[in-house]
Amino acid sequence: MRRSSVALLALAAALVTPVPAQAAGPPLVRTDAGLVRGEDTAEGRQFLGIPFAEPPVSGLRWREPRPVRPWQGVRGAGDFGNKCVQSASWDPGYEQPSHTEDCLDLNVYAPEGAAKRAVLVWFHGGGLTAGAGQDVVPDTFARRTGTVVVTANYRLGAMGFLATDGLDGEARDGVSGNFGMLDQQAALRWVRANIARFGGDPGRVTIAGESAGGRSVCTQLASPTAKGLFRAGIIQSGAYGDCGARTHGTAVAQGAAFAQKLGCADQVGRAVTADLACLRAKPAAEILAAQNGFDWAPVAGGAFLPRQPEEAFARGAAAGVPVMNGANQDEGRLFAFARFDLNGTPLTAEEYPAVMRSDFGDEALAAYPLSAHPSPTIAYATAQGDQLFACPALRLDGTLAGRGKVYAYEFADRTSPPFASLRNLGTDFDFGATHVNEVQYLFKHFGLRTPLNAEQRTLARKMIQYWGSFVRDGVPRAAGEPAMPTGPGTVLALRTSSAGGNVPSATVHSEHRCNLWDAETVTQSG
Repeated sequence: MRRSSVALLALAAALVTPVPAQAAGPPLVRTDAGLVRGEDTAEGRQFLGIPFAEPPVSGLRWREPRPVRPWQGVRGAGDFGNKCVQSASWDPGYEQPSHTEDCLDLNVYAPEGAAKRAVLVWFHGGGLTAGAGQDVVPDTFARRTGTVVVTANYRLGAMGFLATDGLDGEARDGVSGNFGMLDQQAALRWVRANIARFGGDPGRVTIAGESAGGRSVCTQLASPTAKGLFRAGIIQSGAYGDCGARTHGTAVAQGAAFAQKLGCADQVGRAVTADLACLRAKPAAEILAAQNGFDWAPVAGGAFLPRQPEEAFARGAAAGVPVMNGANQDEGRLFAFARFDLNGTPLTAEEYPAVMRSDFGDEALAAYPLSAHPSPTIAYATAQGDQLFACPALRLDGTLAGRGKVYAYEFADRTSPPFASLRNLGTDFDFGATHVNEVQYLFKHFGLRTPLNAEQRTLARKMIQYWGSFVRDGVPRAAGEPAMPTGPGTVLALRTSSAGGNVPSATVHSEHRCNLWDAETVTQSG
């Protein structure tokens, strides 16, 4: 779509008009779309809610993101933008659903002083159906590491991952079903064009994320359309499902079923004719209400992702950049708690054998005897975490090792405080080093300060050094600490000093019973 002549004139004026000399006051930066005024804080400078693409509304719903139109005057950048369309959740700040599609914004955190600083771009977690860039506030990380940090929103759920191929005659374009991932690439292009004006170096960009954000990094590593947008990647608890994407056929079938659920499709025999115009006319609240029960994830088989990430890595077709990859020791405890104990129905010893056999099989029941664990829920959680996170992370280390440096870690602080959503529940459940818990050692999770003790604060400082060194130089280092391993099967276990400190470990594969889960994966793929 061409910009109007008025917009083009505005853009030209923005590019040639000098920024007025600043008096003492909030920082002012010119982006390629216009001026933004941020804020000075005790940690540095921050610019919140900067749009990096046009709002994907009306006819732009389920389209590739378009460049943001220039604006006149100075745009305030003191508040976060809207969260993308999503349901309410137990996370702080998510007590109400969001039905707002005008959400393609990002936030920039930069230390004081002009410099070509390395850049970290963070993609939030939330299962690709929830979350926002504001879920972490990385201002202290930026100051301590001397880096510029960007956090970005992207479309979620059906808004971000509906495959529209074939709907109402929509042609196959190779990007259908990957709109949320394309938003991430649009944010990276904004960074490439603008970050130097915030003190960042566009040639030293690292992408990072946790859970669905880590999966996003894994996907971007395998996407040819992301080539040149970053020079390194950090995957935190993101290797679940071996970073697998939906097949094109599966995604199209799900798209047709989704349209049918919303009354935007007709079925003649086995054929479903869906009406994309009907879907675009539906209010966001109706789209959100209908999206439950579907798998919203990237799609392989087109221009954005020609091959499954695992295949792309194995063939050497993916970005050959340094990668940090890891998982947490007790990933499954969050999910097992949510399934059982949260509802007041903890798994019992009597139920345990049947549930384990049903979910994992007889071999898993034998490998995770109830007698070896403090409770049935934790026994189940251990199997679940090993299957979904720990062993896929170790497999990914091996696959990535053939196409570039991969540094491996395991967050293993079992004394870590539960992250804020869980702390607010007031439960005494032992979460250990569960899913998400490492995030609060790096950033202010949900903008909050985590109640870390002295040992944990020391571990957090060391982790920030490892992560910051990797962002700056592509090699994770921390003063007085061991190197992060690069060989498959060995990881750096991150623990407090009283638990042994940060030490390389070559036993994680056996500790997580990966022979069992790797064999299961081979059987399923065969």
